[in-house]
Amino acid sequence: MKSVKVAVITGAAQGIGKRTAEMLASASYSLALMDMQSCSDVLQTIRKVGGEAEEFLGDICDEAHVARVAEAVKTKWGRVDVLVNNAGISCIQPAETQDAEKFRHVLEVNLVAPFVLAREFGKLMLAQGAGSIVNVASIAGLVGVSDRSAYNASKHGLIGLTRTLAAEWGGRGVRVNAVCPGWVKTEMDAADQAKSVYTDEDITGRIPMARFAQPQDVARAILFLADSEHSGFVNGHALTVDGGWTSDGSWQSLRMAKR
Repeated sequence: MKSVKVAVITGAAQGIGKRTAEMLASASYSLALMDMQSCSDVLQTIRKVGGEAEEFLGDICDEAHVARVAEAVKTKWGRVDVLVNNAGISCIQPAETQDAEKFRHVLEVNLVAPFVLAREFGKLMLAQGAGSIVNVASIAGLVGVSDRSAYNASKHGLIGLTRTLAAEWGGRGVRVNAVCPGWVKTEMDAADQAKSVYTDEDITGRIPMARFAQPQDVARAILFLADSEHSGFVNGHALTVDGGWTSDGSWQSLRMAKR
């Protein structure tokens, strides 16, 4: 009998996490869905097509909760093949007014929690000698974006963590990579735009492909990095999914002249 493939996804209730869960389910993974809010929509979608999924509600910043979920996954399925560290929060504020407590909270959610998750599920992967961890970073982990000191710091740190774990665990069968999306049309984007800090045109005017990413654009990249048959020798890589944002050094009039 073919062995079950198991994936754990944080922030699975919406956006990139939800689309990733649906794609992994289509690829015959059993899923552990982690979030602070109900994953009922994605559970219904997955179960409707015969997939297997369970939700684990709680705060990923709570080490005890993460440990309990890791133990529950081990008990239920006996293994874990993929961890997708997708959950994250935004923070838009000028650095000179940035509150240190909020800064620390962003780091806790976007960097410390992914480390704890990688540590707990990485132990299971190391014991079985195989696994793939995909951290959802950002182009804000590769370049500076004004008014996002906490977010940028967390994502730069997440890429650094990715490369360190790749070096540490690659020889023991566990690959660790990151995806770096540009702006994606999700609930987080809607919340940020509601604060009137940028418009759709600000983003599409900057991207050579002249559109936002959609959750499935990022989910496909995650699926590629998760699958050892397609990316088995890819380790420690930060894969940009940004429509060319970080490649284009043109000034705005030159960029728009090429449309």
